[in-house]
Amino acid sequence: MARQKKIDLEHMTEKEKMKYEIAGELGLLERVLNDGWRSLTAKETGRIGGLVTRRKRQMAAEGKNENEEK
Repeated sequence: MARQKKIDLEHMTEKEKMKYEIAGELGLLERVLNDGWRSLTAKETGRIGGLVTRRKRQMAAEGKNENEEK
């Protein structure tokens, strides 16, 4: 059995945390922890990247809306 890498959330950027979160949602986190990001296919990494971009846009839009309401 491969040894899982520990995740140091305290020293990660928000984008890195989001990548791990999305990998978990897609059922890929265990593979990333065991074998690293390179173990993923181009399709899988593209999916993660696309979801990161979508969430960043949503967060920006929500922040913009909050500022307009004030």
